[in-house]
Amino acid sequence: MIDAHQLTKRYGEKTAVDHLDFVVKPGTVTGFLGPNGAGKSTTMRMIVGLDAPTGGSVKVNGSHYAEHRAPLQEVGALLEAKSIHPGRSAHNHLRALALTHGIPSRRVDEVIELAGLGTVAKKRAGAFSLGMGQRLGIAAALLGDPQTIMLDEPVNGLDPEGVLWIRNLLTTLAGEGRTVFVSSHLMSEMALVADHLIIVGRGRLLADTSVSELIRAAGGDTVKVVTQDPARLRDVLAGPGVDITGRIGSEELQVTGVSARDIGLTAAEHGIPLFELSPRTVSLEEAFMELTRESVEYHGSTGVDALVSLGRPA
Repeated sequence: MIDAHQLTKRYGEKTAVDHLDFVVKPGTVTGFLGPNGAGKSTTMRMIVGLDAPTGGSVKVNGSHYAEHRAPLQEVGALLEAKSIHPGRSAHNHLRALALTHGIPSRRVDEVIELAGLGTVAKKRAGAFSLGMGQRLGIAAALLGDPQTIMLDEPVNGLDPEGVLWIRNLLTTLAGEGRTVFVSSHLMSEMALVADHLIIVGRGRLLADTSVSELIRAAGGDTVKVVTQDPARLRDVLAGPGVDITGRIGSEELQVTGVSARDIGLTAAEHGIPLFELSPRTVSLEEAFMELTRESVEYHGSTGVDALVSLGRPA
């Protein structure tokens, strides 16, 4: 478990992480999301002691990272895939880590096989592609068979097979009761693998919620209904947790708290004809963009804007 309490990091006048409170629980995949510059990498670095907090604290399994007698066997982290000696082979890199952390050498062969590095294990890591470097970094994170795994953008550079491998790996690790904390900018992947989300913006906590709850809050469970008898439909659908809106004189209603299927069945039961029954689909990306809209620090201009600013015709 990772437990952050009022975690803060300042660099001069710049506050990178601003009084964060969150808990990452075992048995689930927790996605760590936020725009560029939101403080995600700084937070992860503080978790493993690479940066010292300006204020607050963060513990892993009840202790600060530096207090663990065998930290690599407590927390496995991938923060920078290329932070390896380029002249070492993948096997020797992992073997050196194992020797310095009291990890049996057989574990090196196990994680090499797990990460799909068997055919390149004897090759210099400096010649690895970004994807193979990611696999090596993940193998190193898993070397100590830790209960807590923390990965920063693990799918960067991976091909589709590699992305599927990561997806299945994270789900398996969480299923074993481990704490899995993953940052990513790929919302489609987070929607598939994450059980819980911690979202930050400008160093502050914006949401600590499930994927389904975030999408629901963005209107993801709204159903558009068009009927010739909206007043009667309102009456038969009314109930706890049901919200129905619509303009006076309009045949269109927006219904939340009831599925499209249940609306259709209820309308049929009461003989109310429906002209349209359309669930609104909101993706995790859309919900994320809506939530973080005011927290984006770095905005790019459109192609048209860029051309206009250069005095060229669009």
